Amino acid sequence: MGKPAVSRDAFRGLFAFYAAKAHHDHKPEGEHSLLKMFGSADDIPETLLQQWSDRVELLGSETVGRLMDPRVRQITSGNAQYGHASDFLHMLLRDLGQKML
Repeated sequence: MGKPAVSRDAFRGLFAFYAAKAHHDHKPEGEHSLLKMFGSADDIPETLLQQWSDRVELLGSETVGRLMDPRVRQITSGNAQYGHASDFLHMLLRDLGQKML
């Protein structure tokens, strides 16, 4: 393990950023889903945040962004819903793990 885990607030900021984008794009369902995940991000286990940090460090932020962007677009378009931020993070970690293979 390299760097310390990303802060919870920094990870929550991703949901806030994408929710603002959904609002701007007039996608209220996506905005609502992202704000729901923003609120639930307080309960993401530290181990998941550490895994996220480790994989981002290994793969680089551009690669992670390319993998994350389509997943977020699915949320904003209403084609995917996650009950909790950790569900979304688990899915991202699975995608990143496949990229590492």
